Amino acid sequence: MKKTSTRLADGRELIYYDSRDDAVRDAVDQRPLPQVTTASEIRHDRLLGDSVAVASHRQGRTYHPPADECPLCPSRDGRLSEIPAADYDVAVFENRFPSLAGGTGRCEVVCFTSDHHASFADLTEDQAALVLEAWTDRTAELSALPDVEQVFCFENRGAEIGVTLGHPHGQIYAYPFVTPRTERMLASVTAHRERTDGRNLFDDVVADELADGSRVVLAGEHWVAFVPYAAHWPYEVHLYPRRRVPDLLALDDDARTEFPQIYLEVLRRFDRIFGEGEPPTPYIAAWHQAPVRAPHRGDFALHLELFTIRRTPGKLKFLAGSESGMNVFINDVPPEAAAQRLREVASA
Repeated sequence: MKKTSTRLADGRELIYYDSRDDAVRDAVDQRPLPQVTTASEIRHDRLLGDSVAVASHRQGRTYHPPADECPLCPSRDGRLSEIPAADYDVAVFENRFPSLAGGTGRCEVVCFTSDHHASFADLTEDQAALVLEAWTDRTAELSALPDVEQVFCFENRGAEIGVTLGHPHGQIYAYPFVTPRTERMLASVTAHRERTDGRNLFDDVVADELADGSRVVLAGEHWVAFVPYAAHWPYEVHLYPRRRVPDLLALDDDARTEFPQIYLEVLRRFDRIFGEGEPPTPYIAAWHQAPVRAPHRGDFALHLELFTIRRTPGKLKFLAGSESGMNVFINDVPPEAAAQRLREVASA
């Protein structure tokens, strides 16, 4: 992998990740962009104990542009975009409309491919491996920033999820605090360790799913994918490396090699859940990594959670009163049935 860092016209950082060592990335951003100004603010909720990012500048962000005006495509034929090069493998840049900025974290955009009409599932194993390298490198760089406590790599896919740019891409949030979801996991890990004389909760969850087998979707030599026992979403898969590691940096070579095979197969099955002729399945793919400075961070288990809000063809799972008002989820699809369906649609 070759990494090339440069700057956009307004001073934001842009990083190319190339599979070829001889790639030259010297294209200059020719757009007359003003300097980025943000008004991001973190406010603490005293009742719930969590934090909210207030970012009014995001109201003006790009919203569903036509394909020939996509800001994530390469700059070609006189049309200038966020990527000055005429082609690229993987590109990462600071978000022009960040939710977190100005000493309150950092937001980046990760473009998986220059092909506007592709999706992550369309990538080759080599391309997916390069994205994994980019995620890992950005985790290392962002974790080193003094105000960052947690790095979150994720992909929102599909208009139903709220995606405003159709180009295949994800994002990275570098939070200045530990997120509430991770805090809850860490508390559960601590309680389990004390209750079981030192056992690790993540290890026991994976072992129990493998022993039961009814919710296992795909098991490789180094990764296992399963629908969790208490899945919140209609179709939800958790992907764990068999060897527990706290973050992407700690994955060994064997796990890195196998990841594209396993993950691409799971994504392709997601697109086949609802049968032929149905539109691509909207989903969120979320990497969970240990907080940068958490005590006992080695007890945390890196894993990826993939889920869709579509429950049947043409119907979505909405977060209504119980979910939004009380955070108590009601799942219409039994996890065992979801796992069985994901096994049925395996690649031939």
